[in-house]
Amino acid sequence: MVPWAIGLSMILGLDIGGANTKAATADGMLAESVYLPLWKGAPLEEVLQGFAGLKPEAVGVVITGELADCFQSKSEGIESIRSAALSAFRSPVHFWGVSGFSWGDPKDLAGANWSSSAALLSKEFGDCLFVDMGSTTTDLIPIRGKPLAAKTDYMRLARGELVYMGLLRTALVALLPEARIRGDAVPLASELFSIVADAYLALGLISQDRYACDTPDGAGKDRDAALRRLARAVCADIEEIGEAGALAIAEQVRERQKWLLAGAMEKQAKEHSLVRVVAAGIGEKIIYEACSLLGLECISLSRIYGTKISEIFPAYAVARLLADQPDSEQGT
Repeated sequence: MVPWAIGLSMILGLDIGGANTKAATADGMLAESVYLPLWKGAPLEEVLQGFAGLKPEAVGVVITGELADCFQSKSEGIESIRSAALSAFRSPVHFWGVSGFSWGDPKDLAGANWSSSAALLSKEFGDCLFVDMGSTTTDLIPIRGKPLAAKTDYMRLARGELVYMGLLRTALVALLPEARIRGDAVPLASELFSIVADAYLALGLISQDRYACDTPDGAGKDRDAALRRLARAVCADIEEIGEAGALAIAEQVRERQKWLLAGAMEKQAKEHSLVRVVAAGIGEKIIYEACSLLGLECISLSRIYGTKISEIFPAYAVARLLADQPDSEQGT
């Protein structure tokens, strides 16, 4: 337990995304991520009711699942997720928007999880580039006095503050147009044959239990299955290119991802004259490696709060912000 939290009532924070729902308490004692793909009809309300069993004093929520394609629009997604959260908890539920707990338009709640993290970090670390790599996306939030990122995912994409690249769910072909195998440059098939999680699993950089998403083919999460999927990315069986060929693809994916991230970070760091990066998420290690390439200082949140909190930081941040917020300023 972090010292400041002793004596506080239990405040729960939730980050409800399209693929994962994450929960944390303001005291740091709970940090959990549940793979919950909304587009597949995952039981969001049931999971939220499970968290309601903790009987929190209050709940802070950030929403990022409004883009799941089970919804016809962001507005429909926000309303559906809000309704699920409000019906699950008997305690007060407070939603954080891109400008905080005080918001007027529900559209301000769309994709706002980065905002809770940045608001907390601006108080605790000052000027920095906050980089959070999850399973699907990477946020790059410049902070100078206050968070300077755009308010919508569309504008963050346009400005390079959101990179649709994560440590697990990204299709290989989205990162690596071609791979060098036995001296040949081989284009990758434009199919969802393999994902980044396969590359990291095959290289021994993540364990099976860290492969926290569906496999592209519905098969296993063991190393042999990952190698088969890597070979399939170039329309081959593992017998055709061998384990060495599959591992060559995996290593090139890893290198490509690191350099793509470094390029995105360099753009933000130069534009905002920042020399320090605060890293969070399951991709902390690759963020650190990118910082080394750029000569930037890197502060890993896992070393401060622990790995579990780092990996679900927006949920923890919204819980902390709610715990510090006067009741009169909280929004529902």
